[in-house]
Formats: sequence, structure tokens, C-alpha cells
Amino acid sequence: MTQLNTDTGKSLAVHADVPRPIAEHGAVGNLRTLALVARDGAIDFLCWPDLDSPSIFAALLDPEKGGAFELSPDIDDARRLQMYIPETNVLLTRWLGQHQSAEVVDLMPVPKTEDGVENLIRRVEVTRGEMTFSLRCWPRFDYARKVPEVTVDGGVSTFRCGDFTLRLSGPVTFEKEDGGVSATFSLKAGETADFVLDGNDGDVWDKDAVSAAIADAIEYWQGWAKRSTYTGRWRSSVTRSALALKLLTSQKNGSIAAAGTFGLPEAPGGPRNWDYRATWIRDASFTIYALMRLGYQDEANAFSHWLVDRTDRSPGGEIQIMYNLDGSRVDTEQELDHFSGYGGAKPIRVGNNAAEQIQLDIYGELLDSVYISNKYGEAISHDNWNAVRRIVDHVCDIWQDADAGIWEIRSEPQEHLHSRLMCWVAVDRAIRLAQKRSLTAPFGRWVEARNAISDDIWANFWNADLGHFVHAKGGSDLDASMLMMPLVRFISATDPAWLATLDAIGNELADDALVMRYKRKDGLDGDEGFFAACSFWYVECLARAGRLAEAEINMEKLLLFGNHLQLYAEEFDPRGEFLGNFPQAFTHLALISAAFYLDGALDGKFRQWRP
Repeated sequence: MTQLNTDTGKSLAVHADVPRPIAEHGAVGNLRTLALVARDGAIDFLCWPDLDSPSIFAALLDPEKGGAFELSPDIDDARRLQMYIPETNVLLTRWLGQHQSAEVVDLMPVPKTEDGVENLIRRVEVTRGEMTFSLRCWPRFDYARKVPEVTVDGGVSTFRCGDFTLRLSGPVTFEKEDGGVSATFSLKAGETADFVLDGNDGDVWDKDAVSAAIADAIEYWQGWAKRSTYTGRWRSSVTRSALALKLLTSQKNGSIAAAGTFGLPEAPGGPRNWDYRATWIRDASFTIYALMRLGYQDEANAFSHWLVDRTDRSPGGEIQIMYNLDGSRVDTEQELDHFSGYGGAKPIRVGNNAAEQIQLDIYGELLDSVYISNKYGEAISHDNWNAVRRIVDHVCDIWQDADAGIWEIRSEPQEHLHSRLMCWVAVDRAIRLAQKRSLTAPFGRWVEARNAISDDIWANFWNADLGHFVHAKGGSDLDASMLMMPLVRFISATDPAWLATLDAIGNELADDALVMRYKRKDGLDGDEGFFAACSFWYVECLARAGRLAEAEINMEKLLLFGNHLQLYAEEFDPRGEFLGNFPQAFTHLALISAAFYLDGALDGKFRQWRP
């Protein structure tokens, strides 16, 4: 076996003191993993071969040690632009100078079979004049803890660490340099150069094969995008959000990742740096609901099958809050101390200790997605219904327990309104599904539990002195998760009690269109930013309350906070700059939900809303 080189080595490029801004990226992927491509042409984040595999490029988290694939023209005055080929996840990065222009097409072909090989394709083309390009590829394996051994044979470079091998091929002569390779080449208008990163040891790609792969990728993504049934005001943003959600799905497993990255901070320079490359039951269930609204039933069916396998392995009805994409248990957190962190935010963690938390709300999100999937898609099987019954019976037993809550606070458990609310949803949706499909169920027990949960919410989470609901039993604080109350149809969106709560959230947690999750101390250093999903929930709640003008202007403001490609991270700082992992499923699904409802309300389809 080859001896591993564990010296992280020196990077090949001269880097800035801080990584490229999160928002300065697009994402390409193959339904197995995804890569982030910056506007300067650098791929500075990529885990390989799966999204939850160790990184090979992570310069976004450490410009000196992380690894990157840098490709750009040697021109100082160029204007840099980035766009997607319309309705695809094929990315185009452009450089426009006074006398020259060029572009790079980036994509990862979607494998046609489950055991297909991963490929990253970069096609460079000069569109005007003549340009010289610099290329540097310096992968750092195993979260930048290992530098590969490099061999070069003309236009083929091989990077090896033990049994793990990557190959970079292109129409240049690579030069070996410090655990990576570099090259300089020139092109004239109309000329192209193709570079392919893969794990193959077979034939090197030729120009025709690359052209076919680009054409196939465009056809695949456009065909998928055109299946959307949404035709409203914000079709461009909704379509991009749907394509981002699709990038986070696993073609092999049917699972859905919460985000494409790990370690991007929720607060500048602080410790709020988590690994989101897992399937949260909550986020995935909401994602399925969003995609189904757009007509994407296949994704709902695939996730349902993945989910049933998780419930089948839990005879007592308990489920974990998150799983690896293949359904296995998420690893405990490991700190990567050698990373400097994005903007100095440390420690960088992989794995997630929150996987061991109790979060009761996940049962509601799960059962809501099961209900919607059955309402509009495949009818539930007998075995699957028995699994649902076990889950609901478990909820009937534990709904009064304290838990960590939706935001995974790492402090003492509390009785949270949102958790109680979603337990109500779990039982309510099971009752509705059983009645709709004439399924056997212990209706007496379930109806009694649903009523008891509702009574408990009104008795213990409504604060008469403050005149609004509160986030925890015995507490007085507001929490943006309370915005889900009318969205899950627990309370009418025009109920005076809810309108008072909505006003309180707007006054205390909102700053113009941006909404914070909460303002209370949560046991971690640093102040977090405005939560993007909550901001879109707020829009939908305003719309459901009949405050359409306010909802519409907030929606338009939030769309301006998206990056140049209409992608979103998890949070915003006070200036609207991105914080947190990226692209973030929670944000994009909330955007879809808000756009879907607000469109209907503005068109008069939802003049009177009932719970």
C-alpha cells in the first residue's frame, strides 16, 4: 500500500487572508455530491464521492490548507459574471474585458446508474480575442489532513492517497508542484479546452464525449425543471429553489441533505459551525412538501421509501432526528483543529452531536409529509401504515415530555410550544389519513390525545398578561418557530390570539423583512443572524392574515437578499450577507411555500382561509 503523506503542505496559490464570500458561489452536482464554484473560477468546496464523504477541496474553510481547483484567465480588468444555463444546474462563469472575453462551463453529469462514476467537467472557451489561463488543482484528501502523492504524464495527473485516487485530464502539460499540479495555456476566440476530474483509470475523455455530457446534463435538468406546475409571479426564484433542493437529494437513497456544506458559521468568528450534510427528518419532510406543491411526486415517493426503512427499524415508534444519507447513524462530532475556519470561525466540526437529542417536533413534520404524500401520491401500504401507527402511539405516550426543540439548543430540555404543536400535527394527520383511506386505527385514543395537546397549548403556552403565545411552558419569550401555528392549521390565520402573536413577533424579532429565530441566550458565544426560513414563514403568515401588501413587499425584499444566482444560505447578518451552510434546503423550501401561497392570495384564490 502507498505510504500516506500527512503533511498538509503549502498551497499552490497566493490566497487572500479570508476565504471567498459564501454568496460568491454557485453549486453544481450529480445527485450524489455537489461542488461550490466561486465567481473567480475556483472550486473551493467539494466532498467526494458522496456529499457526506470527506472533502477533497475545502479552501472555503481554509484558503491555505483546504484544497481547491482554480481556473481563471490572466486578465486584471475583466468583469466577472456567473449564471446558470436556464433552468439547469449547469453553471457558466464569464470574464468580460475590453478586448477579450471567456467563459467556463462547470457541471457534474448525473450518473445513469446507481454505480455510475463521478465526474467533474470544466470546459473553457474564449469567446472574443485571445486569453491566457492559469490552472491550479491541489486536492487535500480526508478533510485536508492528507496531501496526495502526485504523478504527471503529459495531460493526465493522478492524485493518490492509499487506495483513494483522483485523475485530472486536459489538453495541457501539467507541472507537479507541492501536492498538486499547475498549468498555463492560451486560447483564441472559438477555441475550447476541457478538463475532467474523475476516479477513473480508463480512457481519457475526448472533446466529443465532453460535448455529449454537457448536452445530456442540460437536457436532464431542463426536463426536470419543466415538470414544475408553478406558473406564478416568482417562477424564476421558485424554479431555482427547486433545482437547489434537487441538488441536495440522493439519487441512490432517496434521502435529502439539509445543506451542501459543513463548517460555515452562523455567527462571524464564533463556534456556531455545524455539519449539515445529513438528512434531518424535519428539513427533508418540509422539502418533500415543497416539491410536491410543484408537482414532483417522484421525489416524494423516493423519500417515503427511504423513510419507511427507518421506521421499520424502530419497532417502538421512535425515530432519530437525523440520519446519514444512506440511513445509517450520524457520527459524533469531530473537531478539525487544523482548519483556520471561514473568517476565523472555529472549531470546524464534522458529524453532529445533535443526532442524539430528543426533538419531538420531527414526528409532526414526518406525519405531515406522509399525509400529503398519500393525499396526492401513492396510497400507503399495510406495512407502512402499521409503522405509522407505532409512531403515533409513541407520540401519544411522549407528547408532554421536555425536549431540545427545533433549534437544537444545547442546554437543559424544555417544554417547547413548537414541539407540542407538531405532536398535535402528528396525531391530527394520522387521524385524517386513516379516515381518508378507511384504515384501521385506535381513533378513540388518538382523538383524545389530539384534544389534550390542543388544550395544553392553550392552557400553558398562551400568556394572558403579555397577550400572545410564548415559546416555552412557563416562559415569556417569543420564538419564530411559532409562525408555524397557522401554517400547519392549528389556529386560524385571522384568529385574534394569533394576530396578536404575529404582531409581537414582528415587533420583537423582525427587522424590516428579516426575522430572527429568537433573542434569548442559548449557551453559545456570539449572536446569530436573521434566519432566512423564518423570514419567508413571516411572509406567508402575513399573506394568510390578509396583509397582502405587506407580504408582497417583504417577499420582494427577501428575493433581493439571494445571491447573484438566486441561491441562499441559512442566515443573514444585519447587512444581508450570508451566514451558515450553503445552499440551505430550509431556506429554499420556505421560499417556495411563501411564493406558492402569496401568489394564490394575490390572485384571489384564498380570500377566506380556514384551519
